[in-house]
Amino acid sequence: MKDAIVAADSAGDSQTTSYWSPPLNLPLISAFLSFAIAQFLKLFTTWYKERRWDSKKMIDSGGMPSSHSATVTALAVTIGLQDGTGGPTFAIAIVLACVVMYDASGVRQHAGRQAELLNQIVCEFPPEHPLSSIRPLRDSLGHTPIQVVAGGLLGCIVAYLLRGSN
Repeated sequence: MKDAIVAADSAGDSQTTSYWSPPLNLPLISAFLSFAIAQFLKLFTTWYKERRWDSKKMIDSGGMPSSHSATVTALAVTIGLQDGTGGPTFAIAIVLACVVMYDASGVRQHAGRQAELLNQIVCEFPPEHPLSSIRPLRDSLGHTPIQVVAGGLLGCIVAYLLRGSN
């Protein structure tokens, strides 16, 4: 009987580890890394376009490259490379990527244009108008198709480079 308990204990010891390590979720890491790189790159693309450093671009939406597109593309590509393209997880990731990228270049871009026009209208109000002192709306909401494609390419590159780290 004592031999059976010792054998069971030694079998259980081979499955436990002496330290805890979090599970490696490569799609999640790839998505967050792509987001962070895209947001960081906005500093340089803003400097190239406007010849000024603007650290607020690291937390703003809009701009080059699209961090939303980079995030969902990295997620979808990593899932495709890791699990294959035939499963439901990849299908969900692709549909999510398409919706987010369409929204970034369509709906959000038009909302940004409307905000820009509304800000111009409010600026033309006389000072005594009740809306003349209202805070301007954010107008850098969406992306051009080139910004969306650049974000998508960044996501693909990050996913491809991280594929072997699992």
